[in-house]
Amino acid sequence: MTTGRAVVSDLRRINRASLLRLLFLDGPLNRIQLGRLTGLSSGSVTNLCAAMLAEELILETGQEKSDGGRPRVTLAVNPDFGAFIGVEVGEGGIRVESFDFRLASLGSRQLDSQPQHHPAAQMVDELASAISALQAQLTSADRRLLGVGLAVPGIVEQRTGGARVHSRIIHWEGLELERLLRERLGVPVFTENGAKALGQVEMWLGAGRGASDAVVALWGSGVGAAIFADGQLYRGSTSCAGEWGHACIVVGGQRCRCGSRGCLEAYVGAEGLLGAWQAVDRDAPRTDPDLEDWVDLLLGAATSPGPAQRTLAQAATYLGVASANLVNLFNPQLIVLGGSLGRRLGPTLLPQIEATMREHAIDQVARNVTLTLGRFGEDAVALGGATLVVREILASGGTLPTTTPSSRWI
Repeated sequence: MTTGRAVVSDLRRINRASLLRLLFLDGPLNRIQLGRLTGLSSGSVTNLCAAMLAEELILETGQEKSDGGRPRVTLAVNPDFGAFIGVEVGEGGIRVESFDFRLASLGSRQLDSQPQHHPAAQMVDELASAISALQAQLTSADRRLLGVGLAVPGIVEQRTGGARVHSRIIHWEGLELERLLRERLGVPVFTENGAKALGQVEMWLGAGRGASDAVVALWGSGVGAAIFADGQLYRGSTSCAGEWGHACIVVGGQRCRCGSRGCLEAYVGAEGLLGAWQAVDRDAPRTDPDLEDWVDLLLGAATSPGPAQRTLAQAATYLGVASANLVNLFNPQLIVLGGSLGRRLGPTLLPQIEATMREHAIDQVARNVTLTLGRFGEDAVALGGATLVVREILASGGTLPTTTPSSRWI
């Protein structure tokens, strides 16, 4: 039976979460603005903000002139309330980066180890060591670590007690990554698919900001997408929604790393794209596609007519057709193209991708969608990992995260 005290406590948490979310995403704001945006009374806003100020969860940032009255004090989240570590597990290496509560970078480490070439246990050890090193730096700077968020390739199965990672590409099958790292580090750990983590930060603070129906695509070694409907991430029945790279675009086509044929990733993922160039150009470099040192060479060679230019044009066609499928299926306002290849090839290929998308999508649907590039740089996915922990704090109204992930995406 629910008690009156429990109802009051829940309502207070919900109201704090509403205020804290606004201050994180839109601050600095004054108390009048907070009341107007949340619908809370001035008394409630004053009391809740006073409590969060006392906890040093938020701080006063200055004063604004008002219409005839006293200046209004503006509030924002306190960047020094705590720190977060975000991790990008990629096929070309692993990035570990720490952030403050405003998601400003505090420090980073790069691991050159490619997880697909090493046993999972070794990679867990290396991850734990790199995270511990950053945690020690935070401690020496008198900053407390509130949690770690990991963005990984493959399917993340959210379970009670910790997520399991199923990634055929890096040979992690049912790896209990959260539990293993939590036991080593002694802090909350949260895990999500890399495209979904990237989608969260782009929707919060990047190119997707303000959109309610959007797709954030990650184009890199692999290809994935985060699908947002009415502002909420669409996960699917088993958290596998968004495997855009494994949508078939050529029936009976090239073999994909997933085991199927004709997948988008087989043609535009790093391995597929480099292979396509090598197949038509004897001067194309013979190198590891995951290291991506060849991308600038491809761009340079494509500045004049020839096999490199045709290779990129073909990739843009495939991405345009695949984007048209997203438009027809989900009717988004916005498609954001990010990821390592999206960041480097997108500025050149975006016009052709968009033209192909509009050619193949239903006219009435296509005219209402915008295709754009992601706003973040090389640490975008690690930053998305850090937001997994921030999300927990915002959703709870400032309570420090536990080991059980929230089902809310805000």
